[in-house]
Amino acid sequence: MIEIQKVVLHHLDLIMKNPFHTSIGTVHKRESIIVEMIDCEGIVGWGEVVAFSSPWYTEETIQTCLHMLRDYYIPYLLRTSFTHPEDIAPFFLQFKRNHMAKASLEGALWDLYAKKEQKPLSKVLGGTRQEIEAGVVVGMGSLPSMIQQIERFMDEGYKRYKIKIDPSNDIEIVEGIRNKYPDLPLMADANSTYTLGSLSRLQELDRFQLLMIEQPLSADDIIDHATLQKKLKTPICLDESIVTIEDARKAIQLGSCKIINIKPGRVGGLAEAKKIHDLCLKNNIAVWCGGMLETGVSRAHNIALASLPNFVIPGDISSSSRHWHEDIVDPQIEVKNGKIQVPTGDGIGFSIDRKALRKFRTTTLIFKK
Repeated sequence: MIEIQKVVLHHLDLIMKNPFHTSIGTVHKRESIIVEMIDCEGIVGWGEVVAFSSPWYTEETIQTCLHMLRDYYIPYLLRTSFTHPEDIAPFFLQFKRNHMAKASLEGALWDLYAKKEQKPLSKVLGGTRQEIEAGVVVGMGSLPSMIQQIERFMDEGYKRYKIKIDPSNDIEIVEGIRNKYPDLPLMADANSTYTLGSLSRLQELDRFQLLMIEQPLSADDIIDHATLQKKLKTPICLDESIVTIEDARKAIQLGSCKIINIKPGRVGGLAEAKKIHDLCLKNNIAVWCGGMLETGVSRAHNIALASLPNFVIPGDISSSSRHWHEDIVDPQIEVKNGKIQVPTGDGIGFSIDRKALRKFRTTTLIFKK
């Protein structure tokens, strides 16, 4: 039985080593809320709010998540007992969306549960891998600067490379990279910057043998993506369009994609992420684990999730040093020869560096039973 005695929210501000550029905007500073959950035996579970400061990726922000955690979710958590992390799902169903707020608590609950079971989180989730392959995101910029990034990442052994594109730069950038690296495992993320009116331009990308084009059309669409996928040789990967297992079921049924990017924060937690994984496995739809410029807490959860058998494409789970001068986990997450070892310790398998946590923390909120 899990009985939560205390929840602490650590509000952090982390400065990124390098600004991260997308077609939507540039991220210089990363706000985060780290969830520390303590049960009646003193066992601690860790989670993270992965929403951004502004609603450019989804409608959620750090502030909306804080509101939901403080005023709805944590009070319920402190007056309820659980036998399993999935027990919280019926309560969450009362509240529309707010998936990143939900996932932060649910992730901490999974970590705590795995520690009580004295098992790695990966094994509790059903993971089968001892190591996972890592992919990396190349920030938008000039072609020479992107080539420089790719060369640096190749030296580190990353197994898959994602570039950000939009209609203003797509052919030029993809062609330039392909000419230099004809065999690079390359994919393009469009962040919903195209429409069906861009069909001929998207079809032109077929000649570059991309692994996939991620979320080319509207973030809430699966209908037009089905039309587009029928006219493209390149697999479409859906990201923002998939926020529940029902979204995944409908997209598969319609033929809207051949690949799905699963982010626990976007879909409301590890339990829903696992359900989507299992559905995709049954329907021969490949999946991979996306990233949200997270600290090592969420990266640790993602490593555990990506150890499941249908995560056959390297995810956006890079080294701590990719974005941070200093992470808040110990040891720092490291990619070696393009791979990350799946931790064998209890729970997420990483300790929290309390000194670093204090260093980056701006405020703390404490909730007690």
